[in-house]
Amino acid sequence: TIPVKKTVNEKDDTLVKQHLYSIPETNSKPKILIAEDDETSKLHLMHVLKGWCREILTAETGIDAVDICNSTPDIDLILMDIKMPRMNGYDALGKIRETNKNIIIVAQTAYAMSGDREKALHAGFNDYLSKPISKNKLWKLIEKTALNCYS
Repeated sequence: TIPVKKTVNEKDDTLVKQHLYSIPETNSKPKILIAEDDETSKLHLMHVLKGWCREILTAETGIDAVDICNSTPDIDLILMDIKMPRMNGYDALGKIRETNKNIIIVAQTAYAMSGDREKALHAGFNDYLSKPISKNKLWKLIEKTALNCYS
């Protein structure tokens, strides 16, 4: 479901429903990589993203995320967990930025502490989400990506 705001049409006093979130156009739906080692978090993100993107790829380690990015140049957005096995999100970000400076990479973490957002943005992430990730925040992020607001 998409939240709606009910308003009254001034012309004929009928009730009008306005979507609070617009769904991106079909041709602008992003291809998303979910870099997440926690199965529950990954499934939650996949469920929320279903219908909002043209394709969802997954990686369970930072190394896998880097490899997928190197072999799949048309990824539009990466949701990168900070704490992953074999290579953490910060190190994976650095490796990905060596070859792709334009891809949108969003840090996501369950260990949200004061200053973590600023640290992630300073490291080169485009945005930051703390877990549990709400549908509304994720939808706004997808809209922002579809509209290329990170350019």
